[in-house]
Amino acid sequence: MRDEDPKAAEKAPTEPVEVIGDAESEAPSTPFDSPWFLPVLLWPLSAWFGYDGWFNPEMEEHLLFNRVGFGVLVVAAIWYTIQAVRDAKRDAPPS
Repeated sequence: MRDEDPKAAEKAPTEPVEVIGDAESEAPSTPFDSPWFLPVLLWPLSAWFGYDGWFNPEMEEHLLFNRVGFGVLVVAAIWYTIQAVRDAKRDAPPS
């Protein structure tokens, strides 16, 4: 049987420990948290795919890949840009 210190229970705090703030609200913000992260990333990528799909004569071997990639990236860029604008309007202070 274990020997337990009878005074150890008296030393333990009986009051609840107060937690100040929320762990999520105090976490530092990163660029990945911004609603503009994906639009800023997708627009240049779609421009690159568009250039390779229609204007770069050296990419004839990958023409279909670049044109399909351009279409997918433009649609995604439009969608995430609209979402970022909505988030910006929602978070803006009322004037």
